[in-house]
Amino acid sequence: MFLNNAMDRINRLIIQGGRTGMTELQFYAAEIREWKNSPKRMDQIKGADYYEGRHDILNRKRTIIGADGKLQEVDNLPNNRLIDNQYALMVDQKTNYLVGKPFTVNCQNKAYADALNDVFNKRFHRLLKYVCEDALNGGLGWLFPFYDKKGNLAFKHFPAYEVLPFWADDDHTVLDSAIRLYPQEVWDGYTKRIIERVELFKVDGLYRYVYDGSELKPDTENGEHENYFTIEEGSESTELNWERIPLIPFKYNKQEIPLIRRVKTLQDGINTMISDFENNMQEDARNTILILKNYDGENLGEFRRNLATFGAVKVRDDGDVTTLTVTVNSENYKAILDVFKKSLIENARGYDAKDDRLSGNPNQMNIQSMYSDIDLDANGMETEFQAAFEELLWFVNSHFSNTGIGDFSDDVAIVFNRDILINESESIDNCSKSVGILSNETIVEQHPWVTDVEAEMARLQKEKEEAMEQAQEYAGAFQTGNQNSGDDGGGE
Repeated sequence: MFLNNAMDRINRLIIQGGRTGMTELQFYAAEIREWKNSPKRMDQIKGADYYEGRHDILNRKRTIIGADGKLQEVDNLPNNRLIDNQYALMVDQKTNYLVGKPFTVNCQNKAYADALNDVFNKRFHRLLKYVCEDALNGGLGWLFPFYDKKGNLAFKHFPAYEVLPFWADDDHTVLDSAIRLYPQEVWDGYTKRIIERVELFKVDGLYRYVYDGSELKPDTENGEHENYFTIEEGSESTELNWERIPLIPFKYNKQEIPLIRRVKTLQDGINTMISDFENNMQEDARNTILILKNYDGENLGEFRRNLATFGAVKVRDDGDVTTLTVTVNSENYKAILDVFKKSLIENARGYDAKDDRLSGNPNQMNIQSMYSDIDLDANGMETEFQAAFEELLWFVNSHFSNTGIGDFSDDVAIVFNRDILINESESIDNCSKSVGILSNETIVEQHPWVTDVEAEMARLQKEKEEAMEQAQEYAGAFQTGNQNSGDDGGGE
């Protein structure tokens, strides 16, 4: 009811907009036009670009001061464009730390837990990893639940830069509507061109349009409107819609700030330093600054060509050629790079896998200290993801009810099994010292070699029963042997 009222409110503002007099399509077209090149969306695109290795350094040009005192581009100097993608390393590190391991579904109702595990299968775990990458690169990622052609509940993920949300509240927790804008290659006769398609998500279904740069036109090729799913009963089919808009935001943080905004300047600094270092190393006598004395010629271009081709130059008897060079101190570059990388890790709230605290035999306190920043960031991210899972479970539970699997209202806990480095020897020693203090199940759960607690407890129980059977067999055989020995002695 709340969403319907909110949508009615936004429609009244659009259609009955007083002085503007905008229709709904004109409103959405104007919003798309403003959003496409907005700083927020540019940051989201930049995050995806940097993750894939498309950094600003690739567009760098070498320049000199021209005759008019202004910079001008030159192409006869070394212009290396090297990338040391520490940003992608941070994204992968944070993603694998939080969702690298499959999450656990805890529920007292076994039938409900089994049904959820069927939905949250390995394919979904992989999809969640993609959503987490989207959230880090764009500030938030989107999950779209839908029914595939076979009638199975399925999910898609959309990057942040494709979705323009319209929120019903200031905290961005309830959607009024949402637009997905994405490019598509189509054939126009024998020519391939790119068009921009628009999907408008509303409570009453999905609307499709084509955006021509200024207006939204109905997408007659794919159908302008469709409901979200169809229920078939015998020969009859009924098209229905969810009571909520089927787009679930997985946020990196409350402000939806992408990770790239925190570390872009540091990543650019790393790329610049290593590129400049190679540029300086390549500026040898064939392309550095030369000082000529009594050169036997007038054309400096010819001099450069001869030097590059033959590695020699002809001068007069009293002539000479010397170089004006700047000594390259590699230690300076190394020191600056170390500062940049440590700063990037700190600002990204990650951890340094080559940290000095890991040398020798690190204890668990040192490891936890190293993980403190990424752990704090993951705590905030997990809070946002837990809220997203609560929204997702509403759609999953509706699916269970629609398909007759069951009407479940049990409490469910989604446990993220974080991928943290541990000192196994110390952990195993602590487990051994806890025998008699904690239950066996708790000790097994904390053991670093155990991945499935229930399966391990079942193995222990089976081994215990087999040991008891062997002990009983041995006791029986021992007792029979003693009786036989007594009988023999009495006969003699």
